[in-house]
Amino acid sequence: MKHLIIYAHPNESSLNHHLLHHVIKVLESEKHEIIVRDLYQILFDPVLSLADMQGQYAGKVTEDVGIEQAHIAWADYVTFIYPIWWTGMPAMMKGYIDRVFSYGFAYRYDQGIQKGLLKGKKAVIINTHGKSREEYESTGMDKALSLTSDKGIFLYSGFEIIQHFFFDKADRATSENLEIWKAQIQNTYDQSVMNKVSGTHF
Repeated sequence: MKHLIIYAHPNESSLNHHLLHHVIKVLESEKHEIIVRDLYQILFDPVLSLADMQGQYAGKVTEDVGIEQAHIAWADYVTFIYPIWWTGMPAMMKGYIDRVFSYGFAYRYDQGIQKGLLKGKKAVIINTHGKSREEYESTGMDKALSLTSDKGIFLYSGFEIIQHFFFDKADRATSENLEIWKAQIQNTYDQSVMNKVSGTHF
């Protein structure tokens, strides 16, 4: 299968970077095709400009956005890896969504009815956050995060979400927790699981 990884974290010593390399290792062991888009490394411009907005409605995108859209069009599975900062996506990832998930590419309206155009593609989302799961559950923040990202972005665009991980207390993760998280990721990308989900053989 064709796997695209969209990654956003500036620190190469971060937990997110460690998880990125674990995902790559797992996918390589299963002989999948992989493309990684490290948004900080490629210096992706996350700022949605007036020219971007005007171009989207005219059915035109800039060259850098076109490259990212081509990668998404190529992929069967897209994995998003990013931390939760201030109860949301980092500006780099949010800007990627703003610019790349454009009208006519990720969604459109047919006679006033919204239609996700990335239907048939599968998504895995890997998030880390500093607060505990219990703190997020007590405030309803866990549901808010799932609603705004899963329903508001990924499902809206037509993705089938295979798994959305929220790894908590990430700033003080123990080696035991890390091994548990890595095993959970491994299970998600297990070839037999993917066959069952996609209904294909590879």
